[in-house]
Amino acid sequence: MIRCWSPPDAWNLSFGSWGAFEGNGLWKQSNEFVRPPSLWWAQLRERVGQPAVARIPVPGREREEATNPTLERAATLTQEARQPGFSLRNFIESAPERDPIPCEPGEAPRWTEAPLVVSTEAAPTQALRIMNGWLTVEGRLLTGGLLKTAWWRGSLRPGEAELNGPALTRFVPGRVGPGWTDELDDVLALMEQQGRPVFEHHHGLWYDRRRDDHQMVRRADGEVVAPFFEQPFARSGQGRAWDGLSRYDLTRLNPWYWSRLREFALRCEARGFALLHQHYFQHNVLEAGAHWADFPWRSANNINETGFPEPPPYAGDKRIFMAEQFYDVTHPARAPLHRSYIRQALEAMRSRSNVLHSLGAEFTGPLSFMRFWLEVVRHWARETGEHPWVVLSAPKDVQDAILADAELRRCVDVIDFRYWWRTARGEFAPPGGQHLTLRQFERRWSGGRPRDEDLAVMAAEYRQRFPEKALICDFDAARWAWLCAGGSLPRLPADTDPELLRAVPLMRPWPHGSPELRVLGEPDRQWLIWTSGNARFVPGRTGERWQVRAVAAETGRVDRQRTVDGAETLQLDRSSVWWLVRLPAVGS
Repeated sequence: MIRCWSPPDAWNLSFGSWGAFEGNGLWKQSNEFVRPPSLWWAQLRERVGQPAVARIPVPGREREEATNPTLERAATLTQEARQPGFSLRNFIESAPERDPIPCEPGEAPRWTEAPLVVSTEAAPTQALRIMNGWLTVEGRLLTGGLLKTAWWRGSLRPGEAELNGPALTRFVPGRVGPGWTDELDDVLALMEQQGRPVFEHHHGLWYDRRRDDHQMVRRADGEVVAPFFEQPFARSGQGRAWDGLSRYDLTRLNPWYWSRLREFALRCEARGFALLHQHYFQHNVLEAGAHWADFPWRSANNINETGFPEPPPYAGDKRIFMAEQFYDVTHPARAPLHRSYIRQALEAMRSRSNVLHSLGAEFTGPLSFMRFWLEVVRHWARETGEHPWVVLSAPKDVQDAILADAELRRCVDVIDFRYWWRTARGEFAPPGGQHLTLRQFERRWSGGRPRDEDLAVMAAEYRQRFPEKALICDFDAARWAWLCAGGSLPRLPADTDPELLRAVPLMRPWPHGSPELRVLGEPDRQWLIWTSGNARFVPGRTGERWQVRAVAAETGRVDRQRTVDGAETLQLDRSSVWWLVRLPAVGS
């Protein structure tokens, strides 16, 4: 705590201060580096000269800008991150050695798994199913986008609270409502209002709002500030974490956190919605150092001896590059903790049919960790007889490698396109395990985001290769072209014809489609066609009666229809949607 108060008619000044601040003095360049880095050293150099000063063992501090490094520099910084960062205390006490701060668990109990949770709820009323490679509910295609959780922002002011978006595991003692402790039914109502039937959840970036300042300092006390973003793990009651509260125990789940997710999943089943559960959140291990400061896996914040270097090796005293170490599945301490956590996450959602399990939000990590995660999921499913819906969401090279593995491919139910895409300018497909985030890669990409037509090309290719797997994407551009190429969760109008939504799961992508003509079909019964240009199509054979229904792309409703012979060559307008249905023979 730095206190800088000014007496009457005078000023006290603080320059370049780092820490917790108090007082009405004059504060300049707080949380910034100032020059000279040491006032005493600069004065001494003026008095005795540089040769004498050079013999004084005062370390220099790195001031490198590491916000947007090159691939090569990111790799170097990642390797450097294996060594502890600078600490004046360690420098004084240990001189040539920078020993990590010990994190002894004391007499805390050690568990490899939390107690099993047995489901006692009634069977779901509107269960999520994959039918012919489509995400469906009660035989109806699930349509719409994703509603995503808030990460860290919040406010106790009533006029500001609801502006921060929904979060299932945000907690404000004594206050319930949007932006505080959300009513779960309110979140479901918001999903329905916005036409987003899938809620994407991951744990919060940090626990309390003091870290919103993005400082990396250890808090002077445990006077935390709500709203709180509860973490998956329980506190141990031992020691003191960087936020001033007791350290976490990574082998014990936070009961409130998981009960909220389970209750929300149960309510999703009643409404025909889904929970996309991201087990991890990569944001903590890359980019701003503040993301790492309060992270439960950091060695200083838990009793489990996770083995990360302490003090943290902040690059340029600002950034963190811990992804490689975090995803290291060979580490003797961290690998068992990862395995235990993944199993507990699956167990907590046991028997919940409308939950989609994904490795983690923003994942640009290596193939080895994705393989590890899938193996744990596969073994748990075999032991329990459960079938969790598994989403493969990863960079393209990682995704393709998993899909090329026959054993692991069987574990995957849904393929998610969000970390790579194609446009008219080329393919954006950064490799996994390069220790950079997607947004850092994207800053070097000039090809833009994909259109509906671009996403359709991706969907057509992967549905042909993996016809039984559902495809989803994280782009609201995915509409009729994406749908007619085989993509699930299309962003269709809210009033789309219910009969059409029940018909789509009976159809499959037509193998002879093209970028100009995307076609779904149920042989000899119906077709759904999207065109980007004028096209021709023959629905059936001579003597068959086919009804040609023009679907308005803006409303999803049939706005006109006519009956034709099955052998008639239909002239289809450009940028249009057509639903062709075979009618019963006359007299049948």
